[in-house]
Amino acid sequence: MLKLFMRFLVYVVTFTVLVGGVGFLGFLGSQKDFWVSFREEALPSLQGLEKPKHDPSKPTVAVLLGSAITEGSDFTIPYEIFSRTGAYNVYAVAPDTNVKSLSGGLDVVPHYSFQEMDQLLGKSPDIIAIPFMSEYQDKTFEPVKNWILKHQNTDLVSICAGADVLASTGLLDGKTMASHWQTIDFLSKKYPEVDWIRDQRYVQPAQNIVSSAGISSGIDAVLYVISQKLGEPAAAKIAKEMNYPSYHFVENPEMDPFLVDWRYSTYVLNNAYQWNKEKAGVLLYDGVEEMALASVFDIYGDTGTTKIFSISQSGDPIVTKHGLNLVPRYSSAKTPQLDKLIVPGREARSLAADDLKTWNAKTNTNDIQFVHSDSPERFYFEVQLEDLAKQEDLQTAKHAVKRLEYRVNDIDLQGKPFSFDTYGNLLATALLSLVIAFYIDRKFIMKRKCCSLSLRR
Repeated sequence: MLKLFMRFLVYVVTFTVLVGGVGFLGFLGSQKDFWVSFREEALPSLQGLEKPKHDPSKPTVAVLLGSAITEGSDFTIPYEIFSRTGAYNVYAVAPDTNVKSLSGGLDVVPHYSFQEMDQLLGKSPDIIAIPFMSEYQDKTFEPVKNWILKHQNTDLVSICAGADVLASTGLLDGKTMASHWQTIDFLSKKYPEVDWIRDQRYVQPAQNIVSSAGISSGIDAVLYVISQKLGEPAAAKIAKEMNYPSYHFVENPEMDPFLVDWRYSTYVLNNAYQWNKEKAGVLLYDGVEEMALASVFDIYGDTGTTKIFSISQSGDPIVTKHGLNLVPRYSSAKTPQLDKLIVPGREARSLAADDLKTWNAKTNTNDIQFVHSDSPERFYFEVQLEDLAKQEDLQTAKHAVKRLEYRVNDIDLQGKPFSFDTYGNLLATALLSLVIAFYIDRKFIMKRKCCSLSLRR
């Protein structure tokens, strides 16, 4: 009986250590590519970068950046939408003016530090937008927390899991708040004094606070704030310009809640066992829309299936449509070998024409995708989600839709039913663990048993 137990234990331990260990290391690596993608490349010269011109007659929106990684869409949604109104000064503001990284590896130069923003305005910004920041429990987060508290009486808008950042200040105690569906259970335990809800795209728990649920819900929250400040027609106009199909949530934010279920395993397994990742370059060029750019990094990068490389023609900083300074990590001449090049933005074919001439002269990547300019009538996310299904599989794309909290019915997802690579790698690892366990069993347990019987004879 003891030997039978030992044999069973060998198989269980070997399977757990090998399959679990390989998966754990793979998951950490994939998460590092998206959530810990700090810039390691040398910086080009940042001299002469311009800030958007300040108009003292306009109210000011400060969109925060953390010292570590800031979620890309959480940041660009308020930045672009408030900028589109033309009614606000909109700035990227951080604890200092060092280059900051967005999720997936997109690097931003803040317009102002907190101190510089205070000196420029001589008062609080009129609106502070708070995206998710990965260092909310680290000492480097303290300047962000303290600056929010310093300006706690201004209008505060948290985007997605930026509610975690805002809740850490204590300003949400006793209030009803929303956040991304993947974070609600965690936040409920971390901040039990906050009433976390799942069935609203956004909530307004106080006159000066609006909090959104996951990613695309932040669009509704920002449009709601605009409707309250500038009037409903102004918000509707912006939604129409972006071809945003879910404006009805701005008027009525009630929704059927998303919950973590077995489909979440697709995300975990892709991150753990998808080893042959697609290598996608993203071309940065002057005039690209901020949300279009960040959505590429978010939709592909978070799946665990794709590694993203930011590229510009010369490797020098570029300026987005609304004045955001971005620093690519590669020039077209020094780009790693890619599987495809994605050129985001609705005007990409015209605005990036010269950049593409240089690209075509120096590289041999044949697959160039104009994800937005070839479908200008569609919202930023849709073509990429459909391409993700073709590149990977339906389950990966469906989880990406759910992660974005993107609620439309006309996305045409076509592809394999699931990832053959991911499940094939998992199966191969499991079989290898059984082979190793069988070897240990035969070499050290069964052989020992046989030797014992021989001695008895």
